[in-house]
Amino acid sequence: MYRTALADAAAAIQTYFDTIFADIPGHTVTRAMRYALEGGKAVRGTLVLEGARLHGVSQEDALPAAAAVEAVHAYSLVHDDLPAMDDDDLRRGRPTVHRKWDEATAILAGDALQALGFELALKAGTMTAGARLAADLARAAGARGMVLGQALDIAAETAATPLSLDEIIALQAGKTGALITWSATAGPLMAGEDTDAMQRYGTALGLAFQIADDILDVEGSADAAGKRLQKDEAAGKATFVSLLGLNGAKARAGMLVDEALDALTEYGPQADPLRALARFVIARDS
Repeated sequence: MYRTALADAAAAIQTYFDTIFADIPGHTVTRAMRYALEGGKAVRGTLVLEGARLHGVSQEDALPAAAAVEAVHAYSLVHDDLPAMDDDDLRRGRPTVHRKWDEATAILAGDALQALGFELALKAGTMTAGARLAADLARAAGARGMVLGQALDIAAETAATPLSLDEIIALQAGKTGALITWSATAGPLMAGEDTDAMQRYGTALGLAFQIADDILDVEGSADAAGKRLQKDEAAGKATFVSLLGLNGAKARAGMLVDEALDALTEYGPQADPLRALARFVIARDS
């Protein structure tokens, strides 16, 4: 079920991006933007579309929000891969943007993807909903959310002592969790309905997603993941696995998925695709 939801969402989002880029002048930076948007799982976009469906919002009305979060996520990956950040050569099984082109192109492509994300968020739903979505996306992506998490992650590489479990949870709530939670709450927000249940779902899912990433970094396959693994251990960084142990990290991820599933109780069987997606998060190999 989750595979169908992910595949359908990814196809719909890519088709929507086709219409957007048809109106953007062709350039190396434009090609780099499209390249960065290709090949992902579209977990965040799927959350937006499924949450919208659950709250009576049409796919047509929800697609700008789904594309918005995928654009902001892609921008974060492009910049995260740069030599000044994680210095990665591989992303989604292909050369990273700065390796395919150059650092300047990667920086500009990331900047343009971020700007595109906010442009699209403002197109989602009503004007009031679009403004709220854009404001919340700015908070989730910026110095209170993802960028803060990235900065804390970089600082941890040179810290005198490894981060504690609470510090890692706070870091990852920004770096990974903020955009996932935004994606989960976009649907009810566009519908003008209460976001509490989807907020709880997204918060638990975001942390489970990061723990699964830490587990993959230890026991995953680089070929399956499409990126370099064992980076955190090599850098001596504290992770959920290093603090909880491999089995402990898996148990914590499972508990978080249970929390996410509990948050969906009020929706009944209509939320089954979101339940399947939560289970996929800790069973994935990439």
